[in-house]
Amino acid sequence: MSLNIKLGWRRIIKWSLWAIIGVLLLIFLIRVISYENYYYNSMEGSERDIAGDIGAISTDEELIEEKPEESEVREYTVAADRPRYLTIERLGIRNARVLAMGVNKKGELDTPRNIFDVGWYEKSGKPGQGGTLVIDGHNGGPHVHGVFKDLPVLSNGDTIQVERGDGAVYKYSVVENKSIPLAEADSYMSIAFKSPVKGEESITLISCTGEWSQKRGTYLSRQFTRAILVEV
Repeated sequence: MSLNIKLGWRRIIKWSLWAIIGVLLLIFLIRVISYENYYYNSMEGSERDIAGDIGAISTDEELIEEKPEESEVREYTVAADRPRYLTIERLGIRNARVLAMGVNKKGELDTPRNIFDVGWYEKSGKPGQGGTLVIDGHNGGPHVHGVFKDLPVLSNGDTIQVERGDGAVYKYSVVENKSIPLAEADSYMSIAFKSPVKGEESITLISCTGEWSQKRGTYLSRQFTRAILVEV
């Protein structure tokens, strides 16, 4: 009889300990979830801290935050009729490499891994062929501002220059530069792929901009800069 009582007490103590551990784990998880919710809500809509926000950008591949060597830029080549370099003097952008890009797994325009390169959507227009070139670039990486960080600064009349693979240079004059809320950006893409002046060749530059959303891991607006061809 005493043996059964001892075994019974051991079982009670054992299950009591497991119950206490379970309750402590539950309390810990609740505190973690509560803290994260508070943190994200407090950060929502704030400016992104480039230096301290490590790994906050959601990309399929790790971003490269070092400018390409001058030799790499000089040696970069593309087909004769494709865009090779992008230059915007007002923003200090000179001969940024233009990489041919498609769409990512989400069906969005893809961007280069290096935040100092720009991406040309290969199904959009080509310089000198009368269509609309669509080029995107990074606002920034986890630690460093990207090639299109200052894109909102451009105003009407500013020049965007594209050099083709054969060395021909095409100059475009900005006629529109606007920030579109993220929720409306997809529907605006149909406009971005058209010329702002009917019958005129054009270029559209796209980048993230606006306030940083900690919850969504992205900026809450997209910048669309549109320009028409003025000089070859």
